[in-house]
Amino acid sequence: MRFIVYGAGAVGGLAGALMAEGGRDVVLIARGAHADAIASHGLTVESADGSRRIDVPVVTDPVAAGVEAGDAVLLAMKSQDTADALAALRRAAPATVAVACLQNGVDNERAALRLFPNVYAVCVMCPATHLEPGVVQQNSVPTPGLLDIGRYPAGVDEAAAAIAAGFRAGGFESVEQPDIMRWKYRKLLMNLANSVDALCGGNFGSDTVSRQAREEGEACLRAAGIDVASVEEDRVRRGDTLRMRPIAGRSRPGGSSWQSMQRGTGRIETDWMNGEISLLGRLHGVPTPANDLLTRLAWQAAERHDPPGTMTPEELEALL
Repeated sequence: MRFIVYGAGAVGGLAGALMAEGGRDVVLIARGAHADAIASHGLTVESADGSRRIDVPVVTDPVAAGVEAGDAVLLAMKSQDTADALAALRRAAPATVAVACLQNGVDNERAALRLFPNVYAVCVMCPATHLEPGVVQQNSVPTPGLLDIGRYPAGVDEAAAAIAAGFRAGGFESVEQPDIMRWKYRKLLMNLANSVDALCGGNFGSDTVSRQAREEGEACLRAAGIDVASVEEDRVRRGDTLRMRPIAGRSRPGGSSWQSMQRGTGRIETDWMNGEISLLGRLHGVPTPANDLLTRLAWQAAERHDPPGTMTPEELEALL
């Protein structure tokens, strides 16, 4: 199985590079200066163990990747870019190609299933960082992350097993989960604090707002009748696998939303995390003031190209 990593940022770039290093056939799809840097110098992977360059083929669109029926396309772009990516993939790929979503949120799989019948959900527990072209950071050592996979909406099959084996070749932990969306909904609840971290700056967010956002999320999932992995199940699955270590004496500065604002992309995936809870609340009559506020504020900050940390926790709590 060839792996086409569509979106070679923090998670996609790290997964693709480590799988290639582990002997798997990998092609990265990247854009702009990041694609240019990988093409010229390979992808640099930094970790607490040092820095190394990994040569991986890179192209800038699915047509150039030459997607074939036996390939697995790993979607790893942010959720706000999924619609455009799927439209491009539809023009380039056979209908039966395996499409796996290594993304935050729970809506990407549904969007992919409109266009492709063989869709897989991946629950990503992978602390990684991408802030400069041609460089990704592996923040957990020695195991870079957990990438559990299942067919969407449920089940497992030979393709899921082959993709999981590819992840393991790259050093990741990966098991097949027939109820994978239960685990992705737990990850969604955890990701509701991402906007707080981005607005307040890395590890200086508001526990009060984060806690209320999660409580609203739990209430919405109950009202919608959505099954979700428990906190205890998640704790047991993680164990002590993820071991965060400083890189060149510096701790990881922030999560995926923090990184989007730090890079000044002008876009952020809050609509598919806090916004998902707001949507469920409106559909099922559950108030979601914290998630509504975070969705609006994070979107406004990203559109203004604000850097992370432009609000204090006290300012955010006062608005709530």
